[in-house]
Amino acid sequence: MNSFDLSALSSGGAVMLILFLIAVLAFEFVNGFHDTANAVATVIYTHSLKPTVAVVWSGIWNFLGVITGGVGVAMGIVKLLPVNDMMIMPFFESASIIAAVLLSAIIWNLGTWYYGIPSSSSHTMIGALLGVGIGFYWIHGGDGVNWGKAQEIALALLFSPFFGCFAALFLMWFLSKIIKNKEIFHEPERGKAPPTWIRAILITTCTLVSFFHGSNDGQKGVGLFMIVLMIFLPAQFALHKSFDAEAILTVVNKIEQTTSTAMDSSPRRNEAAQEVMEAAGELRVLLVQTNPDRPAIRKELQKLNKNLKEATNVRSFYKPKDKAEFKAVADQLATNYEFAPRWVIFFISLALGIGTMIGWKRIVVTIGEKIGKTHLTYAQGATAELVASATIAMSTVFHAPVSTTHVLSSAVAGTMIAKNGRKNLQKSTLITILSAWILTLPVTIILSCGLYLLFRTIFG
Repeated sequence: MNSFDLSALSSGGAVMLILFLIAVLAFEFVNGFHDTANAVATVIYTHSLKPTVAVVWSGIWNFLGVITGGVGVAMGIVKLLPVNDMMIMPFFESASIIAAVLLSAIIWNLGTWYYGIPSSSSHTMIGALLGVGIGFYWIHGGDGVNWGKAQEIALALLFSPFFGCFAALFLMWFLSKIIKNKEIFHEPERGKAPPTWIRAILITTCTLVSFFHGSNDGQKGVGLFMIVLMIFLPAQFALHKSFDAEAILTVVNKIEQTTSTAMDSSPRRNEAAQEVMEAAGELRVLLVQTNPDRPAIRKELQKLNKNLKEATNVRSFYKPKDKAEFKAVADQLATNYEFAPRWVIFFISLALGIGTMIGWKRIVVTIGEKIGKTHLTYAQGATAELVASATIAMSTVFHAPVSTTHVLSSAVAGTMIAKNGRKNLQKSTLITILSAWILTLPVTIILSCGLYLLFRTIFG
């Protein structure tokens, strides 16, 4: 079952879990007014929409983005930590892990928002997760941080701002060559709405950024929510509610039968076959138990899935028909542990959407007036948001978390360079944004690791 049954916990544990889930929603709420100010910055700054209308509109599209965005990015967040090991730890350990992640992330997010610095909630969350992962490994050993996944995420976070800057620079230059009506390249007149066609473009790009922000950033909140649920209620949330041991056992039988006939004298193929057979055998032992250990099954399903995918990539190991079938089987096996209940997605959507509706003003001024020496024009606003929405959309398709804040800020910087060269950038603001970009990961890693060690010392 993936409903939400607290009877497995003590009264203190149940209260602690509820408080932590509220804290996750608070983080996503802060994410809404911290990050999504970037989405409404151009429509508010250019007077295309009144602030109240803009933030409500953006909030609605953020909500829809989370609801329809899937769970690919969310599972990337979950995979950062050794959740399988954490699910079998004592209660005080679980509480220390979650408290350290949430407290460090919220402290950094609120601090940077208060000073109007467009820092990244994505960097913040990932840094906090890496910090407790490092602390957990230091104390317990085991898998620790999934450095392979961490590297993938780091590359996406590192590459996306540079892509945003250069793509916006090129698009701005291209538009200046092909658009004959130069009205779109003017700065907004104080208190006056732009022409209808320009308003339509800016509202459309704001909508796109809001929607794709929800589909990417919202999923990070979903991933964090699922980590809390799995650590506190592993029997309920280690596997999807539709998990069927008998159906999985039938699949295991098929895998074993086909794999055993594929073994030959090739060392590489034999090694791949043995790894698949070993994982299948270990999973079989768990599946036939009267009261199967769901966290243990989750771990063995992941192992079998990994080994099966590697075997299908070994040349001439499986017949073409079997290879195609087992690739599909591997994807199907993953749905048993890569999921999020609809109610989780709904609550995260709601928190992000409501958070969008407040706190926008500090970041809007930074985006509109402080990145470049000239104020943002209509074309620059539309270009920056179009590039940002496309970058975030592509990242979501590839299940890569990126920072809306840094992608949009760098895109605005790109449009400023396109207009008057590098001299058009305000160095002080760029240094502040760059400092936040550089410092967020190390600060949150150190903060969350330190808090984790402190909490487990106090409560352990």
